[in-house]
Amino acid sequence: MSANFAALLYLVSGALFIMALRGLSSPATSRQGNMYGMVGMAIAILTTLATMHLSPMVIGLVALGLGIGAVIGGTAAKKIAMTAMPQLVAAFHSLVGLAAVFVALAAFYAPEAFHIVVDGLIQPISRIEMSLGAAIGAITFTGSIIAFLKLDGRMSGAPIMLPGRHVINIALGVALVACIVLFYMSPVWLWFWLIIAISLALGFLLIVPIGGADMPVVVSMLNSYSGWAAAGIGFTLHNTALIITGALVGSSGAILSYIMCKGMNRSFVSVILGGFGGESAGPAAQGEAKPVKQGSAEDAAFIMKNAASVIIVPGYGMAVAQAQHALREMGDHLKKEGVSVKYAIHPVAGRMPGHMNVLLAEANVPYDEVFELEDINSDFGQADVAFVIGANDVTNPSAKDDPQSPIYGMPVLEVWKAKTVMFIKRGMSSGYAGVDNPLFWRDNTMMLFGDAKKMTEGINKAMD
Repeated sequence: MSANFAALLYLVSGALFIMALRGLSSPATSRQGNMYGMVGMAIAILTTLATMHLSPMVIGLVALGLGIGAVIGGTAAKKIAMTAMPQLVAAFHSLVGLAAVFVALAAFYAPEAFHIVVDGLIQPISRIEMSLGAAIGAITFTGSIIAFLKLDGRMSGAPIMLPGRHVINIALGVALVACIVLFYMSPVWLWFWLIIAISLALGFLLIVPIGGADMPVVVSMLNSYSGWAAAGIGFTLHNTALIITGALVGSSGAILSYIMCKGMNRSFVSVILGGFGGESAGPAAQGEAKPVKQGSAEDAAFIMKNAASVIIVPGYGMAVAQAQHALREMGDHLKKEGVSVKYAIHPVAGRMPGHMNVLLAEANVPYDEVFELEDINSDFGQADVAFVIGANDVTNPSAKDDPQSPIYGMPVLEVWKAKTVMFIKRGMSSGYAGVDNPLFWRDNTMMLFGDAKKMTEGINKAMD
């Protein structure tokens, strides 16, 4: 295959990747976007293999690796529960980072195969590319492993604050830059392996202090890191498709991280340095002493059946209970009664960007009934019922009216403006931010205590 034709095919695959990202921006076009991405990746892989003039044995090994990966990926995709999607994404990010490290190592130990040797030494520009690719890849690898363990419940989601962590991180950052400079000046194995070792440690130390409330930012941030690692290695490989793909993933992940931080009224630096939010913030100190209005499934069914409009607000509690299908059934019941039903999504609801959208899509909730915060907030004032299932911090009015609150200034869904607010919760515990929600004790709030799925199923039964 000629170099010009290969460049054209890489350009086509890059265009398909762009179309994939465009398609994935909406649940309605996500399937089409996935298909574009798959076709683009197939073209990129086949083009790369066609331009490398590999022996039949090497082609066989590559095909074997692709086959094994396809079986593992296909099996995981079929068996993984939608509620476990955040940790699956984190696991995939770790593999991208590890791949970048392995490619950098291969380029270091066999530079002739990568055509990056000048006068017997790795050329200077390639040293920078390899260093950055390996460093970002290693940080992504260990950081993603920690994120996976936290999201999967194998490690406490609470922030783990190591003594002097900021000093340690700064010292490691300085050491990393120094090793990259030294490797650029003298490309020996010591500096390269130190780059990898320091980066692996940094990935661990950066993610460990981050709590559950900030996990959406962590997932999008690691997504960005994996893209930049791929782009860096793409320059080393002189692979246009990899450069384009890495740049797209890196930039889109960075933009998404910004959106997530804006959704929590937090800066990216504060997420990395603050370790905000834990997995279990104990019971609300004030909540146990205050009376709340408690209702039953029958009460909720009666009120909603006689309402004109209901806005449903899903949160991570819905994901844990896997109540999305029962929730969609409840929405169908209400629509049969002539009730207007909408779903309100906060950008950081759940454990990854778009977590609630994915779960609702899995339950076949119509896309045109799902609205983002900025599009739905003005509707709560006209709604008869705001039905909150498993959300807490994203509906907390303290973000609007309590300057002393840790979440003050965070954009929230203004559910308290509805005539009646219903909360499904297991108890009176606070959310991931560790602060009470005063909405629980307001006169227009009804608490529905219990498992989200069982309570919603009870409401459905009462509507029959």
